[in-house]
Parts: sequence; structure tokens; C-alpha cells
Amino acid sequence: MWLHHFESCKQDCISVNAHSSTSVGQLLGLVEFKLKEAISKEPTLLVMVVGVPNVGKSVLINSIHRIATSRFQVQDKNKRATVGPLPGVTQDIAGYKIASQPSIYVLDTPGVLVPSIPDMETGLKLALTGAVKDSVVGEERIAKYLLSLLNIRKTPLHWERLLHRREELDEESCNSNGKNYSDTPRRRRRLNNSDTLYVQDMVMEVQRTLCSTFMDFTGNTEDEGELERLIDAQLVDLRKVFRIPHKPFDETHGPASKKLLTLFRSGKLGPFILDDLPDDQ
Repeated sequence: MWLHHFESCKQDCISVNAHSSTSVGQLLGLVEFKLKEAISKEPTLLVMVVGVPNVGKSVLINSIHRIATSRFQVQDKNKRATVGPLPGVTQDIAGYKIASQPSIYVLDTPGVLVPSIPDMETGLKLALTGAVKDSVVGEERIAKYLLSLLNIRKTPLHWERLLHRREELDEESCNSNGKNYSDTPRRRRRLNNSDTLYVQDMVMEVQRTLCSTFMDFTGNTEDEGELERLIDAQLVDLRKVFRIPHKPFDETHGPASKKLLTLFRSGKLGPFILDDLPDDQ
């Protein structure tokens, strides 16, 4: 629907997964098509990648570089863009040669934002994606905003199948050896021997926890006070999932918020679009 919206506005648009060679290859095809006329006139061409901080510009450039080196004979020493999980890693404009005959350079630029953020929700969305440093807004506040979006959109209901799956696994384990599935030595060995399995298991537990707390909640999520009560309950339960020890007189949720944001930003919880389509769509 977003692609259709931009096309209706007469704007070129393509959805890109910077980690997919096929996806990035489609982007290069669009760039070559747009530069077709210029290629015959100019010996050197520049392509600039511009966007808000931490949106993945450097990751995209590195993917373009890998594909370009397989397509063209690049004579100069190859460069790579520095990437990182925080905004501000790219601090100057750098050029990376991706093709010869004609020479094509891609420019990696520092992230840019509008001079002033128009409203609080826009600021929270930027903070949630990592475009603004967490210290500016606060990790707990950002995590609460994320949970409010998930609850208002009823996203936890999409994970209801995981509740039934856990019940099936627990029942199978009890029938086989009388022990809880998650407590079996075999399960612990698998988790200890593979970080991937550990993360997958944690993600499923987070999704199950958010689903169960949402389904058990009897209040109205459209009421701001009741929604906040649900979010607090979810953060308390997530502390147990993340195995964060409880400290007396500590009612903050900083560590749990940080872990939840890490899972969201790495895409482990699934793909999300934070903005709604314009009203005229």
C-alpha cells in the first residue's frame, strides 16, 4: 500500500532489504535505468545515499559494493562503509567506487533530520527506530511507546499460536520424562551451544508473554491510564523472561526496556511499519 501511495504521487519507489542481494540488485537496476542517458554524456557519475540516522545507509552501500564488484572490474582499492547499531557512526561524506567505464561512485553521508521535530509522536517514532540516541528520550519511555503501539494495534494476538505451541511442548515433555520441557538437560545443552537458538527461544518467550498479558487484561486499551497499567504489567513479566534480578525499591524497567528495544530494532519481533497511510488512501 505504501508503494502504491508513492507511485500515485509520481515518485519512484522500491522496497529494499539491504541484506538481500536480489533486493539490492533491483535497486541497482533502477539506478542504472535512471542514469542511462547521463552515462553516455558523463565520464564519472555520483550516486548519493541520504536518510535519517541509523536507517541502514551504510549497510545498503556495502551490499551495493559486493554486487558491483561482481559485475564490474573495479581497479581501485575497494572501500567499505563503517556500520554500527547507534546513530552517528558515519560522520563525514565518503565516496566508494562501485563501477568503472563509466566510473560510478556511491556517496555515504551522515544521517540528517529535519531542523525541528513537529510533534512528540514523530519524535518517539524516530527514537524507536534508533534515529535519535536513546539517552535523549530514555530507554524506558521508548519501550513503553513500543508496547503502546503493539497493544493498540492488538499485535500480541498474532502470537497466540505460540501459547498453544508451548502447551503442546510442555505436555509432550511431561509425558516423555515427567519433567518440564524447558528444564530438560537436552534443551539446556542446545541453548548453551547455540546463541541463535537461545535468541529464538527468548524471542518466542517475549512474544508469548506479551500475548498472555494482553489476553488476560480486562481493561480498555483505549483508556490511557488502563493502557499504562497493562504496559507496566508487561514490563514486570518481561523482567522475568530476560532473567533480570529484582532489586528492592527499584520500580524502573531500564534493563528490560533495553533488551526489548534490541529485539525490536534487530527485527527479531517481526517487521513493523510505524506510520499510517495518509487519510486519502
